[in-house]
Amino acid sequence: MNNRKKRYAINTALVLALFVVLNTLISVGVIDMYYEGIIMMIGINIILATSLNLTTGFLGQLALGHAGFMAVGAYASALFTLNAGAGLPDILLLVISLLIGGLMAGLFGVVVGIPALRLRGDYLGIITLGFGEMIRVLLINLEITGGPLGLRGIYPLTDFTNIFWIMVIVVVVIFSLMNSRHGRSIISIRENEIAADAVGVPTEFYKVFTFALSAFFAGVAGGLFAHYMMVLDPKKFNFMFSIEILVIVVLGGMGSITGSIIAAIILTVLPELLRDFSDYRLLIYAVMLLGIMLFKPSGLLGTKEFSFIRKRDKEDMKTEGLGGEE
Repeated sequence: MNNRKKRYAINTALVLALFVVLNTLISVGVIDMYYEGIIMMIGINIILATSLNLTTGFLGQLALGHAGFMAVGAYASALFTLNAGAGLPDILLLVISLLIGGLMAGLFGVVVGIPALRLRGDYLGIITLGFGEMIRVLLINLEITGGPLGLRGIYPLTDFTNIFWIMVIVVVVIFSLMNSRHGRSIISIRENEIAADAVGVPTEFYKVFTFALSAFFAGVAGGLFAHYMMVLDPKKFNFMFSIEILVIVVLGGMGSITGSIIAAIILTVLPELLRDFSDYRLLIYAVMLLGIMLFKPSGLLGTKEFSFIRKRDKEDMKTEGLGGEE
């Protein structure tokens, strides 16, 4: 077995083992409904963080409206199941609704991305921030979305199993993309857009493509969230929620998928551990960010990826020309 197949086999075995262990503990009642809910929210936050990392970490563009894309996906997915889902099996209904939610969010990503990505830095951040707030105000004022009272009676279609495997699919897709020729083109834009343009990289295409793909996955996360919570409150998708997702990306390391996964676990579990001090949660986030900026400015993993493969195996893969992400 060559190193590439060995790497895939180890990762597949670890993912299967994690699923079997968690699913068994949930089935026998060792993990109760409260902790199962936390695990499901970890899965949704991993999808959100890794998708935002595409735009902010790998593409190098500041985006502050990720909660808006999640809201578009959540409401589109929920409205589909409420109005056109009668008679379909649950799993088929969930898959179709998630695709609709993701595609709607991706479409908004293209519409916002084409003009917004001509800007850079703070200006792009302001545009995406305005988009997120515009979506929230529309949701509050539209009758079809339930207005300020929110959308209720959404079918409970998501459980631990489908959240776990959709999260795995999203992470694998993003990891495969970033280790492909297209991923290297996206990273080249982050490193030096002028140089990337000069050597023939279609920078405008990759910027809009990455922005739309990031919005698509945020919409999928929104659909999972809607069918888990069964109630959508437009106030949930505010500016602070976008900041919370950005904090996960910054804490894990902008440009590290495994860093986003680790940070999503930490920042989903931490508020539950500090439930008695919930008023100070944002203060704790601020202190954590200050600590990271002072002592580890690149985040927990920077641009590196955590791997169980030994260093010698990685060097062998590099020799074979198979990447071997550090």
